[in-house]
Amino acid sequence: MSEIIKGQVQIKDLPPKLQRKLRRQKIVPSIKSHKLNRSVAGNTLLFTIMGICAVFMVLPLVMIVNNALKPLDELFQYPPKIWVRNPHLENFSDLFNLMNDSWVPFSRYMMNTVIITGLGMVGHVIIASLAAYPLAKHKFPGKSFLFNMVVLSMMFSWTVTQIPQYAIISWLGINNTYWALILPAFSFSMGLYLMKQFMEPLPDSLMESARIEGASEWQIYWKIVMPNVKPAWLTLAIFQFQSMWGNTGSLFLRDEQLKPMQFALQQITAGGAARAGAAAAVTFIIAAVPVAFFLLCQSSILETMTTSGMKE
Repeated sequence: MSEIIKGQVQIKDLPPKLQRKLRRQKIVPSIKSHKLNRSVAGNTLLFTIMGICAVFMVLPLVMIVNNALKPLDELFQYPPKIWVRNPHLENFSDLFNLMNDSWVPFSRYMMNTVIITGLGMVGHVIIASLAAYPLAKHKFPGKSFLFNMVVLSMMFSWTVTQIPQYAIISWLGINNTYWALILPAFSFSMGLYLMKQFMEPLPDSLMESARIEGASEWQIYWKIVMPNVKPAWLTLAIFQFQSMWGNTGSLFLRDEQLKPMQFALQQITAGGAARAGAAAAVTFIIAAVPVAFFLLCQSSILETMTTSGMKE
C-alpha cells in the first residue's frame, strides 16, 4: 500500500478487484476515461480540404523545378505539362553564359545581394528586439500610445509610403547607396510587433533575479531575453530575408555596380521568348534560396505561431 502512495506502483497495473477496493476507500482517485468527441465525417472533410490546399501550395514549386529542367520545345508546349520528359541543365548554362557576358561580373551582383540582404536582416532583428524589450517589460509614459502607433502603421501598404520614403532617403543623402535599401528594412513594424508580443509572456521574475545579481539592462536583454525568444527572432529573420532577397533596388539604385542579383535576373527574364530557358532557371534560383532558408528554420516559425500571445 505504501508503494502505491509513494507512486512506485501505478493503479492501472493492479488487479481490477484491488483497484475497485482502493477507490472505495478513497486511497486513490477514480480514473475516468475521456474520449474525444470526433466525427469520422468531420475528420475526413477536414483532411480532404487540407490535402487540396497542400496540393495548390506545392504545385507552383513543382512546376518551377520542372520548368527549369525543360528544353525549349517543352516550355512552349500547349497545353503545358507539369512534369518534364527530357530533363537537362542547358537552361542554367545559358543563364551563366549570359551573366558572364555582362559588363558587370556576376560575382559583383551576388556580393551586392549578400550585403543588402544580410545587413537588412540582421539589423532589423536587432533593432526590432531592442525596441520591443522596453515596450514589453518596462513602464514609461506614452508606452500605450507608441505601441498603438506601431499597430496603426501595419495597416498601410508599402506603396502608400513609397513617396515619403524616397523623400526621406533623398533628404538623408543616401540615395544610390546600399543604405537606401538597408535603412528602410530596419523600420518594418511587423517585426517590432512580433517581438513585443513574444517577450510579454516572459516571467518578470527572470529579469528581477538578474537585477538582484547585478546584471545591467543590456546583459538582461542579451543573455536572458534574446535566448528565450529565439524562435521569434528566427521567424523574423526568415520573413526579412525573403523580403530583402526579392528586392531589385530599382527605385533607389542607379549605379549598375550597386544593384543586386535580382535586378540582373529580372533583366534576363524580360528578354522575351529567346531567353525563356534562362528565365526558367532564373525563377528557380530566386525561389530556391528563400525556400531552403525557410526549411532550415521552419520549426522556429511553428513554435512562434503557437506560443506567441497575440493579446492586444
